[in-house]
Amino acid sequence: MTLAKTDSPLSLVNHFLIAMPQLNNSYFADTVIYMWQHNSEGALGLVINLPIKMRMTDIFEQLGLTDLRMSTANPFILSGGPVETDKGFVLHDADPRWPSSLAVTEHLSITTSQDILAAIGRGEGPQNYLIALGCSGWSAGQLEQELVQNSWFTCLATKDIIFSTEFSKKPDMAAATLGFSMAQLTNDVGYS
Repeated sequence: MTLAKTDSPLSLVNHFLIAMPQLNNSYFADTVIYMWQHNSEGALGLVINLPIKMRMTDIFEQLGLTDLRMSTANPFILSGGPVETDKGFVLHDADPRWPSSLAVTEHLSITTSQDILAAIGRGEGPQNYLIALGCSGWSAGQLEQELVQNSWFTCLATKDIIFSTEFSKKPDMAAATLGFSMAQLTNDVGYS
C-alpha cells in the first residue's frame, strides 16, 4: 500500500482545514477541507461540506453506467474545490484497490478511477465514501502563508465528520474537536 507523500513532520495530511471568518467573501467561506497531500511541493485537499445539485444518478448517466442499480447510501456530490473541476475524486474507507487510488492513511484512500463508481453502483464499493468534483490546491509554501495569515485553523480529521451528510454542521463539528464553536470566532485580528 502506497501512502500519500509527506516529507515534513508538520504535514497536514489527514487533518481538516476550517475556514476562518475572513474567508467569508470567498469560495472557501464556511468550508472544511480534508487534506490528503501536503509536502514541500504544495498541498491538496477536498472540501467536504459543499454539496452541489448533481446526484449519483446524474454521474452514472454521464458515464454510461445506467445498467447499474443505485445502491448507495450517499447520493450527494460535493464541490471539492476550484482546481480540476472536471475531475472526480472519491474519498473512501476501503483499501486502494482501484486504479488511480492512493492510500492517505491506513483506513482512508482517495481514488480518481471510474471503476470505483461502477463498484459503488453494484453495491461492491466502499462502505463509506464521498464524491467530489474538483479539489483544492496550494503551490509550495502557499498554504503555510495562509496559515500564518490566520485564514485557516486545523485539527485532526475524523471519519465521522468526513462521511457525515450534515454538511452545514461540519465546521462546528470540526471546531468542537478543539473545544469551541464557529460562533466564537470573529474577523478581528490583532493584539490588545
